[in-house]
Amino acid sequence: MQCGLKAAYDCIKAFSETDFTEDLKKFDVPTLVLHGDDDQIVPIGDSALLSSKLVKGATLKIIPGAPHGMCSTLKDQVNAELLAFLQRSQQASA
Repeated sequence: MQCGLKAAYDCIKAFSETDFTEDLKKFDVPTLVLHGDDDQIVPIGDSALLSSKLVKGATLKIIPGAPHGMCSTLKDQVNAELLAFLQRSQQASA
């Protein structure tokens, strides 16, 4: 809410028109795809569900009721998911 209209438009245009399919297929590290199912900015069906299928071995974690800004509004839950993922990844590589 504190950006210029042109910057906001350019940002939305870039993330809605850029195809990351080939980039995602190249991932070769443990990957967590974390998304809220109430994201009104980036629909889960057009992002996390597709991305998690393209990234080989990706872990998809959906947080029920989480909005687009979940890293701010649900930071404790997001941090717990990240920590759990990192711990599982570390154990798997040991």
